[in-house]
Amino acid sequence: MEQFVEALSYPFVQRAIAAGVMISLCAALLGVILVLKRYSLIGHGLGDVGFASTALAVALALPVMAVSIPIVIAAACLIMFWSQRSRTGGDTAIGMVATGALSIGVIITAMSSGFNVDVNGYMFGSILAMSREDVLFSVILSVVILGLFVLFYNRLFLITFDENFAKASGINVGFYQFLIALLTALTVVMGMRMMGSLLISSLIIFPAVIARKLVASFRSVAILSVILSVLCFLAGLILSFKLNLPTGASIVIVNLAVLAVVSLYNKLRGR
Repeated sequence: MEQFVEALSYPFVQRAIAAGVMISLCAALLGVILVLKRYSLIGHGLGDVGFASTALAVALALPVMAVSIPIVIAAACLIMFWSQRSRTGGDTAIGMVATGALSIGVIITAMSSGFNVDVNGYMFGSILAMSREDVLFSVILSVVILGLFVLFYNRLFLITFDENFAKASGINVGFYQFLIALLTALTVVMGMRMMGSLLISSLIIFPAVIARKLVASFRSVAILSVILSVLCFLAGLILSFKLNLPTGASIVIVNLAVLAVVSLYNKLRGR
């Protein structure tokens, strides 16, 4: 703990914590909707797309963010369009896009210089490499997501639990679904720098799943999910400093541990 407190004096650690908290907040709020709508694996799918776009950017010597953001957004919209306009289910669409993107990424990497520091950093995360621009983008994104969540809370609630009733009420369900896909894509791209493309989906899935085991209402799940996400991020960060472990993997391990404890608690209570 003393080492962690001492590390807080370094600007790059402060940037990592600020960006990590903001990304955790964004992922948790979006995760509540995605988990309840059974679209939680979209984070994993978009992470694979992020890996492919990173490999492409590195091969072409272009800025990773400039290449990844439009590609991941396009993939998120494609998944939503594919699952809505065809008989293909959401999980099937996610699976096809994810495996296709992963294969493309591997081929691009093999044809270029192979796995280098940049590709590995985005695959497995490098939170201490977060720049000022990353922090600024994270803050702006979190403000946008939080604002939209509060502003459209009632509509998001209806869309999450009863799309047919939402449509009958005159709500443009398609618009909000694509909005959620857009925000999820931006969160995934931003989170790749911290968690890595292979682990970013954990920030979306775990907090919402854990919160659902403890509370029942949509609002309570959203609030508790945000709290758990931020606390698990901080605990994982401390664990990685203490044991000199990869940050992304440490955060996932903490989430797994919390999920195991909560599941055991519910089992003992007979829930």
